[in-house]
Amino acid sequence: MLSQRLSLRVAQKQILTPGLVQMVTVLQLNRLELREMINQEIAQNPVLDETQDGSDELTPEEVQAVLETERVADPSDKALLEALAGPAEVVEADDAPSVDADQPVEAKPATDPFDEIDFDTSFQDYLDPGYKSPASESVEKPSWETFVSSPVTLPDYLQSQLSLVVIPDDIRDAADTIIGNLDENGYLPISIEEVAASGNHPMADVEAALAAVQALDPAGVGARDVRECLLLQIASYNGRGGVAWQIIADHMKLLESRQWKELAKVLDRPLEHIQIAVEVIKHLDPRPGLRYSGPPARAIEPDVYIFKEGDSWFIELNDDDLPQLRLNRQYLNMLDRSKEPDKEIRNYVKERFASASQLIKNIEQRKQTILKVCHTIVRRQTDFLDHGIDHLLPMMIKEVAEEIGVHPSTVSRAVAAKYAHTPQGVFELRYFFSEAVQGPSGGSTPLLLLKRMVKKMIDEEDKLHPLTDEQITARLQDEGIEVTRRTVAKYREDMKIPSTHQRRQRE
Repeated sequence: MLSQRLSLRVAQKQILTPGLVQMVTVLQLNRLELREMINQEIAQNPVLDETQDGSDELTPEEVQAVLETERVADPSDKALLEALAGPAEVVEADDAPSVDADQPVEAKPATDPFDEIDFDTSFQDYLDPGYKSPASESVEKPSWETFVSSPVTLPDYLQSQLSLVVIPDDIRDAADTIIGNLDENGYLPISIEEVAASGNHPMADVEAALAAVQALDPAGVGARDVRECLLLQIASYNGRGGVAWQIIADHMKLLESRQWKELAKVLDRPLEHIQIAVEVIKHLDPRPGLRYSGPPARAIEPDVYIFKEGDSWFIELNDDDLPQLRLNRQYLNMLDRSKEPDKEIRNYVKERFASASQLIKNIEQRKQTILKVCHTIVRRQTDFLDHGIDHLLPMMIKEVAEEIGVHPSTVSRAVAAKYAHTPQGVFELRYFFSEAVQGPSGGSTPLLLLKRMVKKMIDEEDKLHPLTDEQITARLQDEGIEVTRRTVAKYREDMKIPSTHQRRQRE
């Protein structure tokens, strides 16, 4: 019989505090994402300000002086003061007065907050009579993004061509429906009957519209399958009826199995003609729409610069365009009981101060963690930085974590989606981490180099008698690298290299 009852039990479980969650989040952000996050925090937290020269910043000592009386009544302020005192190097102003703990703090004369508001600046745009002095006029330069062209999509590109074609309006409407149903590869995945039903078009108009779309650039767009796509491309080069056309139209199976002699026999053509036709087919694009539908190029800004001067390596974090944060001095008055009797306002301001200070501390922690990881990378991969990829050494995340005294997940987040500018080029920080494979003389070979060796063997093989996975394995073992056939097959599949049978070219 089921019954409801109350019971108490003691349990231990791990809970991530909001500050720790933010620290983990900030650590795994790259430079562009961090800049976006800081801008959002500045917009949401009134205590946070952006400064360019570090002037007029609020120091933790000034916060401590104002909270001196309130700390006795509210012990929770201790956590706030500890958070404020953490990143002192970040928020400390050069011209800020120092506070001696042994000397009494002189109270500043009370001022009317109303007098501190700069109405002339705040309402300048609204009260301007029409003339601005050169000192008050600020000319904002256009962003570089204004001059960057937007990517052209496949439908836009086809519509721009279709607008220049003289066709009846009914056929143009059907062509618009076809263009709207093309997939990212440029294929029409639905039948013309479905196109006619979806747009309530007559079948004759849909067929004429499909012919109009297939005549547009890129050649092959609007095809229903690969065969039709390749035939449209061959026809665009006036190759209709030629050897390549006949192979695509009637003998795709023989082409896929690379049976050149059988093709020559079936088409009654010399083997030389077949080989020329195959070369033509290799230059065709089975996905003509992908060049317009693919993802745009991703902007990469290095998070770290690694460079060498003399015999010494230097690591510099890229902080360009990152907002420099400070704590707003004006909100400090709201923490004084004598000036702001409303406890609810004081609690809100204290909460905002704690949140802002925690963010500054987490940003500084992110910086130090990335620098420690990069110092370890430079120390372990000096040969790679000097001589190139052939000198890359195996390195595990766990090893770096133990060296700098953090958890492996911290290192994993610190190198995620972050790039380093080195003398050998721009590399993702994860690129430097690679598993070790037993190599010659008891040494170890990075997994990345092993894959390069496999690819090089396949590139240099005899195309008529390609290497099998067993033969590649034997060659690697002869060089002292202990791998199995299954491992070689896995590496080959990871690099999207076809099997031996698919690579073989028949005479």
